[in-house]
Amino acid sequence: MTEQPGRLAAYWERQLDKLEEAERKRSRKLPGWRTRKHRRALVVVLVAADLALVAGATQFKADPGWIFPAFWLTGLFAGGFAFITLRVLTGRMSGSFSRLLDEREREWRHRVTYIGYQALSYLMLIAMFYGRIVADTAAGGAMMLSALLVTGTTIPAIVLGWSLPDDDPEDFEEGMGNA
Repeated sequence: MTEQPGRLAAYWERQLDKLEEAERKRSRKLPGWRTRKHRRALVVVLVAADLALVAGATQFKADPGWIFPAFWLTGLFAGGFAFITLRVLTGRMSGSFSRLLDEREREWRHRVTYIGYQALSYLMLIAMFYGRIVADTAAGGAMMLSALLVTGTTIPAIVLGWSLPDDDPEDFEEGMGNA
């Protein structure tokens, strides 16, 4: 029975090693986009996409016509692209294990996850009031809840994308030389 915790620990170490290797490969992607200017442009796209999701949710009806799908699909695809790209450019700081981050990155992660938690809490209150007071149907309330949940989960990437300084080009070149 004492073998089981040891095997489990070894398994997790192998998984963390795999994640670390995947992150090392991912960190070499999009070298020309690793500037604050590009990250901020993606943040603007992501915020606009989040707003499109919320706008689409306000238009959800039993027979939504074309407005709901147009807003929802635009928000979904543009937001998905911007979110995934921001996660690559910020080194997945908001979702990585502590072992994979240095002290500075760990501190950033703690800050943005706290901000994200606070924002998500307030967004869920808004969704609750919207569902109770404004929404015509339960499905309309559920659509707003979904839109605000997606918005809340993108907050850490938005904060990191907007506020992180530019990567040091020498660090990036050094990392490329080790490849």
